[in-house]
Amino acid sequence: QVQLAESGGGLVQPGGSLRLSCAASGRFDSINTMGWYRQGPGTQRELVAVIGEHGSIYYADSVKGRCTISWDNAKNTLDLRLNSPQREDSAVYYCNAVYRGDNYWGQGTQVTVSS
Repeated sequence: QVQLAESGGGLVQPGGSLRLSCAASGRFDSINTMGWYRQGPGTQRELVAVIGEHGSIYYADSVKGRCTISWDNAKNTLDLRLNSPQREDSAVYYCNAVYRGDNYWGQGTQVTVSS
């Protein structure tokens, strides 16, 4: 079992910076993948970035070049940093973990990019 808790959402200025954190807890050894997804109003949940247990990283085209995902194995914390957020980045951001074939989700954190 993996429990995930996101933090760091809220109102963000366009062109500023955004940092989200996800704390993973529970009884687990090595998580297969950790990632961030987001869902805007009236849209389907989409992948933002994912990191594999061996360090491989994938970024969606929409955030590539301005996004950094990182996993702190000692703290069991997944971070997402997004530079120059725009209005289209506004969404509920969800932390995801895949562990032994099962998907685990956090409750989500709202990010609103607005001046």
